[in-house]
Amino acid sequence: MSTGFSIAPSCALEFGPGAVSRLSALVDGLGADSAFVVTDAGLRGTGIVDRVLGGLAADGLRTGVFDGIGPNPSTTVVDAGAVALRRFGPCVVIGLGGGSVLDAAKGIALLATHPDAHATDPLWDSPVDGLPLVAVPTTAGTGAETNGFGVVEDTCARRKIYLGHPSVRPRVAVLDPELTLGLPAAITAATGFDALVHGVESLASRGANPVSDAAAAQAVALVGRWLPVAVDDGTDLDARSQLLLGAHLAGQALTVSGLGLVHGIAHAVTAHLGTPHGIALAAVNEQVMRYSADAAAAPYERVRRALDGAAPPAGPAPAIDTVTALAEGIGVRRTLRELGAARDLLPVLAAAAVADPVTANAPRPPSEADVRDILDAAW
Repeated sequence: MSTGFSIAPSCALEFGPGAVSRLSALVDGLGADSAFVVTDAGLRGTGIVDRVLGGLAADGLRTGVFDGIGPNPSTTVVDAGAVALRRFGPCVVIGLGGGSVLDAAKGIALLATHPDAHATDPLWDSPVDGLPLVAVPTTAGTGAETNGFGVVEDTCARRKIYLGHPSVRPRVAVLDPELTLGLPAAITAATGFDALVHGVESLASRGANPVSDAAAAQAVALVGRWLPVAVDDGTDLDARSQLLLGAHLAGQALTVSGLGLVHGIAHAVTAHLGTPHGIALAAVNEQVMRYSADAAAAPYERVRRALDGAAPPAGPAPAIDTVTALAEGIGVRRTLRELGAARDLLPVLAAAAVADPVTANAPRPPSEADVRDILDAAW
């Protein structure tokens, strides 16, 4: 290609069944004798968190835990986690959970070294590093283990904000598919559809390059093949493994390319309605893809080939139809009306989506009127 690009090296990767057993050695390798686990109460109730904490303690590490993260974590919760981490002291932070947990863990690790700051403060250019972070995803969706930023909710402003810093990009991502075996089908479907959209939007993004394209295309192929299998049989370790790896590759891709309008709208929907992220994406994905079809014809052909193989027909419509059928098949597709959006909320959602930074990457830049038309079609 005629233009150049720069890509920062990503995290180290530990992948495979049982990989979580290597956590103590990873913490030790980062020069620490203490580990602070950031997680959520639901995961702690499964016994996974206490098993991890017990393994760390058995290997002689001092341990602490903050389990206050919930779905769509708020800036208030991130601030509270940072206070708890400061009290615990210097350590390696372990984010153990889904994308919400990993996003919050980045903010907590960063704010721990910024005692006068809050989650709403812009810290990306701070000269002070956050604490080192190890990411252990327990869902196959966000790919949050691949980058140094998180999306959290500013509940006062009723919008999603981005926080992060280069120093809180996880030093190591531990992908252990055994940790995802107990995930319910509905959560598997919603988080997996998020990973699929990451791949599709990365391919179509204005920021795409050959490196992101390669990761995104492989992610779409893996997620498209294995997500329905994992939804149908949550105990299939092969499906869980391939899905987790696909989500990670999608995260690698989006970290380079950026996302697009589907995520811009979904962030607004989640902030105003509390809708799970993957469900919000599925509510508008088809409409956004149809809006973008002419501008994204070549990327959508790559999506089609990743999902269906190289056979004809070519063009954007088969890709859109295939992704839509997958969403229907795994049960994540809803209308905005079914999600509780009143018609008078649509202009508010349109304005928020256009203002969201990810929307700038869309292959066809939208106006508020364009997004309102998309939302009308999705309502």
